[in-house]
Amino acid sequence: MKNFLTKTPVVITLALICCALWGSAFPCIKIGYRMFSIGGNDTASQILFAGIRFLLAGLMVILICSFIYKKPLIPHNRTTVKRIFILSLFQTILQYVFFYIGLANTTGSKAAIIEATNVFLAILVSGLLFKMEKVTSKKMLGCLIGFIGVVIINLGNGVDAHFSLTGEGFILLSTVAYAFSSVIIKYFSDKENPVLLSGWQFFVGGFVMILCGLAGGGHIAGDSAPAVLLLLYMAFISACAYTLWSLLLAHNPVSRIAVYGFSNPVFGVLLSALLLHETSALNIRCLVALVLVCAGIILANKEKAV
Repeated sequence: MKNFLTKTPVVITLALICCALWGSAFPCIKIGYRMFSIGGNDTASQILFAGIRFLLAGLMVILICSFIYKKPLIPHNRTTVKRIFILSLFQTILQYVFFYIGLANTTGSKAAIIEATNVFLAILVSGLLFKMEKVTSKKMLGCLIGFIGVVIINLGNGVDAHFSLTGEGFILLSTVAYAFSSVIIKYFSDKENPVLLSGWQFFVGGFVMILCGLAGGGHIAGDSAPAVLLLLYMAFISACAYTLWSLLLAHNPVSRIAVYGFSNPVFGVLLSALLLHETSALNIRCLVALVLVCAGIILANKEKAV
């Protein structure tokens, strides 16, 4: 399995599948707020909504992978439980509490640009703070080129200089939590099953977020079939994408995997054009952004430094 997950075609395929799923999450969250009657200032309901999504995602991973492994996917010692709680704090609770509240208070395009900085942060945290790999000039140049692509594809779509703590500020804090979670996943996966960690950290994080949302008076009002299907799809996004991403991080350098995150907003635009018939988004700017993102990914994955 380890050798399989380090092969370049496998890494490219699985990483892009994850990013395609995540690319669809931005519009899904916004649509979900409307379907479940959640207002932009209703923080408790936003956290409750996110908690239900991640609790379902955790259940999906635990149940499906227990069937695949032919044994219950259950933590059997205190050390594993402790690691699950630590990972859940960064990967689900902090990252998504900040993200859901922030997204409700800014535009999707600005959120996509700010979220793209998580690639830089993940590489810097891994290389400079935890000394897991060398931060080379090629990696940083590749990140910069990819980031420029993300900015280009979002120009003119509600992007301005306005900055608020509960909007853009919270999105930025969510990227910091993501960066640390990427390193934590890799570190813990040397000692634990990354699939078990992924499933249970979602379950724990979702449960904690539900309790926080309910304690704050949160509620959701969406019992239609489309609303339920949307929620299940969003749970699937997390269950599938983060489990695959965790496996890739467990067997590859953080920088090799993290840089694919620049393709998230590109997939978001392409999928919106395909599914929502927003064909106006398919223009020369989109093509230039796609080329830059691909160039950044290729450059950041070069082994030798400049």
